[in-house]
Amino acid sequence: MPAHTDHALTLETCSSIHDIPPQDWQRLSGQGNPFLRYEFLRALEDSGCTTAATGWAPSHLVFRRAGRIVGVAPAYLKSHSMGEYVFDWAWADAYQRHGLDYYPKLLIAIPFTPSTGPRLLLEPEVRGQLTPEQLHDLLGTLTERLGAHSWHLLFPNDADQRLLAYDPALHRIGCQFHWHNHGYREFDDFLAALTSRKRKSIRKERRQVAEQGITFARFSGRDIPDNVLAAFHVFYQATYLKRGQRAYLNRSFFEQLREQLPEHLHLIMAVRDGEMIAGALFLAGETTLYGRYWGCLDEYNHLHFETCYYQGIELALSLGLDHIDAGAQGEHKLVRGFEPVITHSWHGILHPAFRDAIGNFTREEADHVRAYFEDARSVLPFRQPAP
Repeated sequence: MPAHTDHALTLETCSSIHDIPPQDWQRLSGQGNPFLRYEFLRALEDSGCTTAATGWAPSHLVFRRAGRIVGVAPAYLKSHSMGEYVFDWAWADAYQRHGLDYYPKLLIAIPFTPSTGPRLLLEPEVRGQLTPEQLHDLLGTLTERLGAHSWHLLFPNDADQRLLAYDPALHRIGCQFHWHNHGYREFDDFLAALTSRKRKSIRKERRQVAEQGITFARFSGRDIPDNVLAAFHVFYQATYLKRGQRAYLNRSFFEQLREQLPEHLHLIMAVRDGEMIAGALFLAGETTLYGRYWGCLDEYNHLHFETCYYQGIELALSLGLDHIDAGAQGEHKLVRGFEPVITHSWHGILHPAFRDAIGNFTREEADHVRAYFEDARSVLPFRQPAP
């Protein structure tokens, strides 16, 4: 569905990642971010996790100039708001109360992944020539042609932020907690940077995990045995079942990750009395370790913190990575040395009245988020302010 603009740049959608030549996607995405890899998005589709039946109909953006692909972006037509981590349920409810349809909406994002990164994968020349106003016009026109009522671009990086910065009313911010390596070579270096009280608290938590007879095993890539991957998937499903939800990802997806992106994939499994009792899955990028999925069947004291955070920090240090993006939520990360960071999203609302109302909401919300961010920074557990 092409939408024409000046400068012979067109924007269309493809209903499957398979409709985009892999070499074009890879040329634009690079190899560093696992969530942007062609193989990652293909695994989501081929495993049946992102389909029209699950409410994630692939509608990947393709920018063309003179018929040649000069940009792409992961995108989906959504019939719900699950699995996004930028919550707009109240917006959908308001539409419904006024007898209006909120769905479908065009979502430009990585499914089930609240991690900041590139979203608009454009050739440098196109990025340099495209203005924020032109981009918003392209997206708005395409949204109408698709029969959607809004577009939403989640967790863009700084480069995309500059290209999206057109109408502040469309901008929304949030807060996450990330770990940064401030020159640490090993875990004790990180502990040494903390206040005495927090340092003792973390050591006590780790000791209490060990006193429960729990040890840890690390697996990577194609060396992950079938029984380990199967156990992890059970733990992952349990995380959702405990909340009365169905897991977004199936075993086939994780098996395809192992086969197609082995260089990015890491599993840490907790073991007690020879049995695996919990697990955490990580994906490694060029500089960042992404802590994505976790689960256990039974509850153990401090096991979540140890498996996901402390073991994750040790994994990042062993891989020479500078940053851990542990995803959404989690004030409990703050006292364990994870620092607050501002996240971003942009929202194109086609209905004029709701666009104004949502704009007012995002401005008020941003004031609260910034205050929360500053409060969080003020209670970081470091002996000196973090850089």
